[in-house]
Amino acid sequence: MTNNLAFLGRDMAVDLGTANTLVYVRGRGIVLNEPSVVALQASTGRIVAVGLEAKQMIGRTPGDITAVRPLKDGVIADFEITERMLRYFIQKIHRRRHFAKPRIIVAVPSGITSVEHRAVKEAGYQAGARRVHIIEEPMAAAIGAGLPVHEPTGNMVVDIGGGTTEVAVISLGGIVTSQSIRVGGDELDQAVMTFMKKEYSLMIGERTAEELKVAIGSAYPTDSEELHAEVRGRDLISGLPKTVVMSAADVRQSIEESVTSIIDAVRATLDKCPPELSGDIMDRGVAVTGGGALLSGLDGRLRHEIGMPIHVAENALDSVAIGSGTCVENYERLNRVLVPERRH
Repeated sequence: MTNNLAFLGRDMAVDLGTANTLVYVRGRGIVLNEPSVVALQASTGRIVAVGLEAKQMIGRTPGDITAVRPLKDGVIADFEITERMLRYFIQKIHRRRHFAKPRIIVAVPSGITSVEHRAVKEAGYQAGARRVHIIEEPMAAAIGAGLPVHEPTGNMVVDIGGGTTEVAVISLGGIVTSQSIRVGGDELDQAVMTFMKKEYSLMIGERTAEELKVAIGSAYPTDSEELHAEVRGRDLISGLPKTVVMSAADVRQSIEESVTSIIDAVRATLDKCPPELSGDIMDRGVAVTGGGALLSGLDGRLRHEIGMPIHVAENALDSVAIGSGTCVENYERLNRVLVPERRH
């Protein structure tokens, strides 16, 4: 009997994200959510740490150890390390069962090429999967956000991840029109770093930039009095450590260009949307998911720019994993939303 149960619990869905990797196991829900970071020893190529432990090492490693993010802009930048990271996460979940060969659903950005597509599948097989299915991120995010994707009505989802922003209109279990841009949380962090360098001659690291964005970043002026934060970094002129005080308006100004790109992508998708579905979206509004959905004031800014109701998904950070996981739970019913096998 236990064998049967073990068998059931093996299928899993993986949201292989630029910033975080989430794993959903059938019958158990999301069991792992860790940063997509691997720390390697340069001389031997040995993995020193993966996930959270490796993320804490970013920008703080001695010469021999490098912290690598194997996914860039939502796609695999370093195949071998992605495969090793995936295998590490899968084995972490199935500690005792080395013979377990799960079926895996992997969520990928909608704009990826067939070469990138193959790389994701290959990484899954190399990491020990029996079958690898692919679902497009906006579809997974829409299912995760609870949108009725199988009905003949237009559903619009904007999924702002670490490396990409996916905008899609979905109806009858398929993507009608979509746009994938390589702008996401990482680009916002980079913009903050560049702004600090230009305006304050202060060099800050990725982690500091991310903390700053989360603490006081916003896409729209908020009613609350303007927040400030102390930022520590290295003075580019003297080379010494220095602290400056940055206002929320500064952070807003620094990420303005990236936020505008996201809004333009939403506009462009609406522009290509069939008129019947446009009417549906006007009624139902737009669902926003992904880590970027948590940026303060983003919903207000979108509402102001496109004049439609905007709903931020309750589980914005996990929408893609939950949506892919729903497909694992109801394989048969949701089989049609998976990307069909590409004939090579």
